Amino acid sequence: MPLLESLSPLSPILNLALVGLAMLTSVISASVGIGGGTLLIIVMAQVMPATALIPVHGMVQLGSNLGRATLTWRHIDRQVIAAFLPGVVLGALAAAWLLIRLPSGVLELAIAAFVLYSCWGPSLPKGRLGKGATLAAGAVTTLLSSLIGASGPLVAAFVKHSQTTAFARVATFAACMSLQHLTKAFVFGVAGFVFRDWLGLMAAMIAAGLLGTWLGLRLLRGLSDKRFDTLFKWMLTLLALRLLWMGIEELVAS
Repeated sequence: MPLLESLSPLSPILNLALVGLAMLTSVISASVGIGGGTLLIIVMAQVMPATALIPVHGMVQLGSNLGRATLTWRHIDRQVIAAFLPGVVLGALAAAWLLIRLPSGVLELAIAAFVLYSCWGPSLPKGRLGKGATLAAGAVTTLLSSLIGASGPLVAAFVKHSQTTAFARVATFAACMSLQHLTKAFVFGVAGFVFRDWLGLMAAMIAAGLLGTWLGLRLLRGLSDKRFDTLFKWMLTLLALRLLWMGIEELVAS
C-alpha cells in the first residue's frame, strides 16, 4: 500500500485501478488498432483533476504507442511519418500559444462527422492523401489532441485510408500517435503543469501498457486482414457516436 500511495496524489486503490486499466486499454489498441486511449481518458476523467487529465494521459499514451511502434517498426510507413512530423510540430506550436477555443461541443461533433464519413462514406480521392494532406492531418490532429485529449479516432480515420494491412495500420497509427503525445510534454510544460507529482503513476501505467501491447499484438496475429478491417471500422464508428453524443451534450449545456 505505501508503494501504491506514493505513485500519485490519488488513493492507492485508484492508482492500482488505473494501472490495471492501462494494461487492458493497451490490449484493445494493439489488437483492434484503436479505442484504448479513448476508453482510458474517459475513465481517468472520472477520478483525476481536470488540470492533470490530458498531460498525464498523454504521457501514458506516449509510452503505450511508442512500445507498440517499436514492436511493429518493420510495418511503419516511413513516408507517411516523414510528412506527418512537420504538421505535428506546427500543431504543437499552435496549441502552446492558442488563446481562443471553439464553443464547447463543436470539436467533438466535427471529429465524429469526419470519422463517420471515413468509415461509411465514399472513398477519399487518392490525391487528398498526399504529403500536403498528411502534413495538414498532423497539424490539425496535434492541435485537437492538446485541446480535447484524445484525437485517436481522427488519426485512425486518416491512417485507415493510407494503409491496407492490419499490421501497417497498427504500426503507422502508433508511430503517428507517439509523435503527437510527445509534444504534450512541451505544450503542458509551457503551461506550467508539474509532471513530477504524477511520475510514479505514469511510469507504472506505461509499464502495464507495454505488457498489454505485447498481449494485444499476439491477438492481432490471429486476425485476418478482412476481420481486422471490420473490427477497426466498427470500433471507429462506436467512438465517433460517443463523440457525437458528447458534442450534443456540450452544446445543450452551454
